[in-house]
Amino acid sequence: MHVRAVTRPSTLAYRWVRQLHVWIGAWGALAALLYGFTGLVMNHRFGDQAWPQGESRDFERRLLPVPAEARTSPEQLSLWLKTHLQLDAQLIRKGGAPGGAGEGRAPSRWMLSGGSAANAWSLEYTPGSTQAVLKRTRHSPLAALNRLHKAVGGGLLWTVLADSVAIGMIVLGVSGIWMWARGRNLRQMVFSVMGLASLVFLAALGLALG
Repeated sequence: MHVRAVTRPSTLAYRWVRQLHVWIGAWGALAALLYGFTGLVMNHRFGDQAWPQGESRDFERRLLPVPAEARTSPEQLSLWLKTHLQLDAQLIRKGGAPGGAGEGRAPSRWMLSGGSAANAWSLEYTPGSTQAVLKRTRHSPLAALNRLHKAVGGGLLWTVLADSVAIGMIVLGVSGIWMWARGRNLRQMVFSVMGLASLVFLAALGLALG
């Protein structure tokens, strides 16, 4: 006679959480390496002993005639750039104060930018002008990776991937803590590496925010 083993709900939940932890870790492993490397590099971008951050070089800067129909709004300007110059603006910003530079106010400006992490472009336009300044910039591999870390120039696919990795990191943290805490009492959790790490993290966070 065969005896069928009965799996307790808590054991089954542990197996599923552990498997989910492994799957997410495998999904975001390469991205975690990239984000960890670029995060470390950017953490040391200031000071006398700053680490190299890569190079960015402007290789084109020219005045671009803007037709009347493209001057009505930043959105129309973006549409014109995409239709006639195949420049797809990923970011549109309005700078300065409306009404011009009178009374100490900075003139209003429209700033559009796009391109890839390695090859980027930006356009600056002052409303009412017949021309805009178009600038193209080439970034070295390290500078391009830093831009990807900041979600600049990666495009829609990279944004979706980065979001999935960010969500995965949250799930990894929650599932990792849950699996570690399973079977431990409060005293064991407080007086442990996890307890010490939590104390150090909260202290560093408090000092940083203060």
